[in-house]
Amino acid sequence: MSFFQKLSNALSRFMYGRNGSDQLGWASIILLLVLNTVNLFLRSSSDTVYMLLTTADFVLMVWILFRMFSRNLPKRRRENAWFLAKIVNPVKNRRMRSMDKQHKYFTCPNCRTVCRVPRGKGNIIITCPKCGGSIRGKS
Repeated sequence: MSFFQKLSNALSRFMYGRNGSDQLGWASIILLLVLNTVNLFLRSSSDTVYMLLTTADFVLMVWILFRMFSRNLPKRRRENAWFLAKIVNPVKNRRMRSMDKQHKYFTCPNCRTVCRVPRGKGNIIITCPKCGGSIRGKS
């Protein structure tokens, strides 16, 4: 076995049972890189802003490392699931709705459920499947 294979095996054994990187971790790393890049340009302008961004960078880096090496897998998975449900999926859904040219989307004013109807049906009244409220609109 070469040195690098031994090192790889040792790292795999160390990370066994730990969280590692997930979608929230990667998004946090990207945010850290963006903050560091902004901090590079603000270094010469203002000392207080530079110190605040440096502190935020450090805290974010510690949080990322804490999440990666954490052994509390259920809690880290809940955090990642919350991130995916509240931040990633709404952005994806909004993008997919704007690309869908065959349907029109209406939001129920009572329960905020998104209802999809085919385009080209004229003025219609939609009954919400969740709460039974009615939505008037033109498809």
